[in-house]
Amino acid sequence: MSQKQNITDVLMVGATGSIGQFAVRAAQRHGLRPRALVRDLRRAERLLPDVELVQGDLEDPASLQYAIRGADAIVLTHGSGGDSRSDARARVDYGGVLNILQALDGARPRVALMTSIYATRSDIPGATPWKRRSERLLRAGGLPHTIVRPGWFDHVGPTQRRLVLEQGGTADGGIARDQIAETLVRSLLTDNALGKTFELIATEGDEPSDWAELFGTLKSDESGSLDGVLDPVGLLVEAEPRTLRADLEAIRSLRGTSG
Repeated sequence: MSQKQNITDVLMVGATGSIGQFAVRAAQRHGLRPRALVRDLRRAERLLPDVELVQGDLEDPASLQYAIRGADAIVLTHGSGGDSRSDARARVDYGGVLNILQALDGARPRVALMTSIYATRSDIPGATPWKRRSERLLRAGGLPHTIVRPGWFDHVGPTQRRLVLEQGGTADGGIARDQIAETLVRSLLTDNALGKTFELIATEGDEPSDWAELFGTLKSDESGSLDGVLDPVGLLVEAEPRTLRADLEAIRSLRGTSG
């Protein structure tokens, strides 16, 4: 996944959410053309008055094909929000990624996916495997990608601007929403971010000045692996429900990455 890719048009999924709005603005600051996937056009017009909007629903695969068309990249900040029901997380956190991948129809945009700092943790109350499962779908698809696992939203002070990128699933801490958004967009524009999965928190200090160096300290995910490079062992693919294993094989076959 080392190929260069010119990025101009970016589909923003979750664009009206608390991270997505920051991501749209970050994309604009960096000279990109964001296109927001939204369900409610009137609400989106109020929140993002100067942004191209396209109506669609992550739970309706047919509605995604037009939105994706022509996108050089996709930023995924969607989520089931405060709905903690397992079926909501399955439909949105996981199902949204599945439906996006199935709607690509041969296109190969660069993808920045936001999941969770606890994506690999089973010892944290309330943590579920659906974020990790969505990551596996993206890796199975073979697209150029970066996966960002942010810590607790806004559990930082105003002087905690130094970003800490870790791997291995043991990180804990907070991160400002605008920092998450900036990292996602920067990952699209930095070759050193390709093929990497990491946890993201902030500590006392200044904003990063060299993003290539920041991403360059990370290990890349192993080619062909469904998991992050230093992810803890625990959620075995073989132990997953048959329907989820079938999804992975379908995406691999669709993207021509079987084996």
